[in-house]
Order: sequence, then structure tokens, then C-alpha cells
Amino acid sequence: MALERTPLDLLDDRLHAALAGTPHVRVEPQSAHIGALIQGLDLTRALSEADVETVHAALLRWKVVFFRDQPLTHEQHIRFARHFGELTLGHPVFGHVDGHPELYSIAKHRKANRHTGEAERRPWTGWHADVTAAHNPPAASILRGVTIPPYGGDTQWTNLAAAYSALSEPLRNFIDTLRGEHRFSPPQGAQASDEYRELVQRNTLVSEHPLVTVHPETGEKVLYISPGFLKTLRGLRTRESRVLLEFLWEHSVSSEFTVRFKWEPGSIAFWDNRSTAHVAPQDIFALDFDRQLYRATLVGAVPVGADGRASVALEGDPMLAAHGAAY
Repeated sequence: MALERTPLDLLDDRLHAALAGTPHVRVEPQSAHIGALIQGLDLTRALSEADVETVHAALLRWKVVFFRDQPLTHEQHIRFARHFGELTLGHPVFGHVDGHPELYSIAKHRKANRHTGEAERRPWTGWHADVTAAHNPPAASILRGVTIPPYGGDTQWTNLAAAYSALSEPLRNFIDTLRGEHRFSPPQGAQASDEYRELVQRNTLVSEHPLVTVHPETGEKVLYISPGFLKTLRGLRTRESRVLLEFLWEHSVSSEFTVRFKWEPGSIAFWDNRSTAHVAPQDIFALDFDRQLYRATLVGAVPVGADGRASVALEGDPMLAAHGAAY
């Protein structure tokens, strides 16, 4: 009797078929569960349909894909991203690049005026998926390195589908039923600045998402536990929620599920925001070097849980395409 094929088996099949049609493209895995380097494409030019399918298939299989030596302009960055869907505004709370509403500036000191005080450092501190406070968080993000320090400043990603699969069956069955509240707030231990409070109040986003979602393209179950946004689990007592979340956060950022990327000028990271979390580097603040990247995000759908229930918007509007025509 033939064994039932898993979602990963099907994703491997799709990627192999795509690569057969694009022999000039190479996809090189970077760790056991997540991350692949794609070579053989010039992203300064428009891609063919076959090239787009190969990149998309690699993204679904490896969750985050990387490119080197791609010195894109803002316009080329936006054009590349549009191969894969509609683009959101740069950031629904913190704005966008002047003249390019689809881009958000990831500058070294962009958070300097947001918080005061010492944030508590724990293994999952800083890990997040992008803007999960929104009813329809971005489907994917595309980050481009421009000014990169000669050392330090690496970014890490974790595979939240692999993290879910590694849990015991009884625990998976339990968390499949849970839902959590996601919102913007300062890191634990820090205090919000007046500027931060004003921006968040002016653009309030609060959503209830399933703790376990079903990926809309791969069918994988995903541990949807964005530590930077997920504040509490509904229906549980305060201590129950805190202890369970801290266990799941610590589990999900275990090194076995992660990949670490060393940036270079012209590097690009393209990740599936529906199945990963990532963490920005903190070591850059111990260095005198500048660091500047730019991000585009793709409009996402409302997540659906393992129990078939969709996310609920508690406050705020969905994330629209930059031209306002989506959703």
C-alpha cells in the first residue's frame, strides 16, 4: 500500500517540475527546514512566467528564499514584488518611503523614538510575523539590502509549520481549538513614547487569529504565534495563557527550525509571512556602521484556523493594496 503523500512531498514535486522548465535557475537549500538561495535570475529585469513559478514554488517549499547581487532600484523592487501579487502600503502604522507608497524603510534607528526603558530579553523577544495585528496580515514580504555593515546585522527566520508538526499529537489537538489576540504594543518591559502611542491610536489594529492556521496554498498547519504581536489566548485564564504561549514561543524559535542570513549590498530575502516568523538583529546597535534596507509586502487573505473558523477584526481596517483597489 502506497504511503499517503504529505504537503511537503507535493511541494517538492511542484518545485522539481518548475525547475525542469527553468534549467538556468538553481535552488540551494540553506538548512533542514527553511531557507533556500536562488541563483540564475536577474531581478533587475521582468521575469518570465516560468521564472515566477519557480520562485513561487521555492518560496512555498522553503518558506524564505534569498538572492545575491541584485542591485535593484525602488522601481525594480516594486516591479519584482508585483509578479507575486498586489502590494500593500509600506506600513499601515509607521508610514512609507516618500514617492514610493509600496515601500517601507528599514533603517537602523527607525525605532529610536518608539520606546523608552529596558525591554526584557527572552529567547523569543523580537520574533514576529509582519503586522499580524491586521485582520489580513501580509501574505509575504520582500526585503532588499542597500547599506549593509561589513559584519553583524544578520536576520533569522523560523518555519512555523515545522514547529507545529514537531509538537505532540495531544498538544496539537488542543491548540487547534484556540484563538489569540494580536495588537501593537511596546516590547515587554519598555514604555511606549508619546509618538508611538499617537501613531498606534490613529491607526489602531487589533485582531483575533486562530492559534493554528491552515496555509491557503500548501495545506500545512502553521503555529500562528507571532511573539511580537500575540498578547493573550482567549478563553484561558491569565496564567494558563502566559505559560502556554511562552512554551510555544520558546519551542518555535528553537535553532532546528531556523535559518540565519548574512546580508550583503544587493541581497534580497523573500519570505512567506503566513508560515514564518523572523527576528531583526540587535548586534547592529553595538556597531558604528549604518544599515538600511527596504521592504515591500504583498496583500494577504484573512487567515483560517484548523477548525475552519476565520480570523476576526476587533479594531481597525484590513490592509489594502497601495492603490486601494484590493479586498
